[in-house]
Amino acid sequence: MALTTDEVRSIAHLARIGLDEARLSELATDLSTVLELVEQMNSVDTTGVEPMAHPGSSGLRLRADAVTEENRREALQAPAPSAEDGYFLVPRVIE
Repeated sequence: MALTTDEVRSIAHLARIGLDEARLSELATDLSTVLELVEQMNSVDTTGVEPMAHPGSSGLRLRADAVTEENRREALQAPAPSAEDGYFLVPRVIE
C-alpha cells in the first residue's frame, strides 16, 4: 500500500504532528514500507497458533543455580589498603 504525500499530510494533521514539507516524500516512502510489512505479516497463516497475552508468558528457560566460580575474596582484597572480615574498609564520609 503506497501512501501519497497528501495522505501523509492528512495523517499528520489528524495526529497533530508537525512535518517538514521537504521530507514528506521520504516519510511517505518509509510509511509505505511499514504498511507493506504489516500486510506481509497479516498474510501469514496463523491457524492453530494460540494467542499470547504477552511474549514473556511463554515461560523462561532457567539455568541450574550452581556455583561456577571459586571464592577468591582474600586474593582480591589483598591489594586493598584496608579490609576486615571480608569487607573493604573505607573512610567515613558522613559525620
